Amino acid sequence: MGTINFVPNDYIQQRQSSRANLMYLMLLMAMLGAIGITFGFIKMRQRAVNMEMITLNARMAKAKEQIAQLEELKAKGQTMLKTMVMTAELLEPAPRSVILAALTNNLPTGVSLLDLGLEEKELRVASASTKPASKPANQYQAKTAKTQAPEEPQRRIETNLELMGIAPSDIEVAAYIARLNGSILLGRVELVESKERIIDEVKFREFKLRAMLKPNLTLTKEDIDSIRRKRDEALL
Repeated sequence: MGTINFVPNDYIQQRQSSRANLMYLMLLMAMLGAIGITFGFIKMRQRAVNMEMITLNARMAKAKEQIAQLEELKAKGQTMLKTMVMTAELLEPAPRSVILAALTNNLPTGVSLLDLGLEEKELRVASASTKPASKPANQYQAKTAKTQAPEEPQRRIETNLELMGIAPSDIEVAAYIARLNGSILLGRVELVESKERIIDEVKFREFKLRAMLKPNLTLTKEDIDSIRRKRDEALL
């Protein structure tokens, strides 16, 4: 016996088409949702990258500023170093090279220097204008004397030299001492020690001298040039 279907075929096809359309719509919504989520994630990544770029640019600008400050400090340091060297040369009574040149220029024949020591001491000298305190005549003078600050002693640099060398005999040592005493640089040159020394079976006199730079020494450019010129002539 055959089955009788009372539902029209058009209705069945319409239901199937509606179901397919609903499924397609759901797939489309899911795809759009996935695209939206992906787009949002991309925008978040772009914002994070932009923030990192801004931070990096700020760090680079700060680093450039610090580098510029370091370069400026380096230039200032070099300028200060040059100023200090120039000031030291101005304050120094005689450059070390000039002292050494003066010592070698006055060497007699056969005399050689083996060692040179140089020591600077700072001395405080009382001012010449300082007078012994007298008894105040009245109360005003006594009060004024109490309020006045005492004068500070003047400072002076004393440069002492110690020389050691060898000579053929004591005659050359004495001649060297006489020449140094006549130098424009040195004063109070004295013999500390003189003893015999044998080098390669040859007898020499090993001597030690003590000298001092003249106080209030002031060398002109002509004096320095003359000392250095004599040194250069001796080396030729």
